[in-house]
Amino acid sequence: MPEPRRTFGPVVLLGLAAGALSAVAGNKVWAEVADGADTGSTGAATATGLSFTDTGQMPLAAALSLVVLAAWGVLLVTRGRVRTGVAWLGLVASLGVLATVVVGYSSTQDDVADALRKVGLTSVDTTVTGWFWAAAAGAVVSVVATALAVRHVRHWPAMGSRYDAPGSAPATTVTPEEASDGELWRAIDEGHDPTA
Repeated sequence: MPEPRRTFGPVVLLGLAAGALSAVAGNKVWAEVADGADTGSTGAATATGLSFTDTGQMPLAAALSLVVLAAWGVLLVTRGRVRTGVAWLGLVASLGVLATVVVGYSSTQDDVADALRKVGLTSVDTTVTGWFWAAAAGAVVSVVATALAVRHVRHWPAMGSRYDAPGSAPATTVTPEEASDGELWRAIDEGHDPTA
């Protein structure tokens, strides 16, 4: 078992890549007419300008994937309980993407078949596209990465307090007369004016 601190970089990169893949794939068409299917007058339907703009898509997968990506971003800049809570939120959103993929396997194909039936094309075979499989792979990897984050987040390095907002640290009152050069520079680094 690797040391938890060493898992930080690989898990974050894996999670970001999986979330990005799911977000892109979630905006694409997941179902279409199967190649070689007996569509009868499909050519006629295409020639008349039949468009399936939102048919065969699952926009919820893209939305939840964006939540996963946002969780990874927040996880990088927070500490403590907030960080643990964000890791849990990322896991819940990843599980939501995975559930959407499972539901989308049949529902997107049914949407395409229903749209074709409305224009008189019956007994049309549908299939899922490569984007569906990309979303499925991204969802599975995202669940694994966020589960690892939940497990190891307490041991991962956090951003230093010097990146906090200037007013969030307790004020150090050091007068210029009694402070050394190092203390003056430290006060300036913390966002305080040592001459005030």
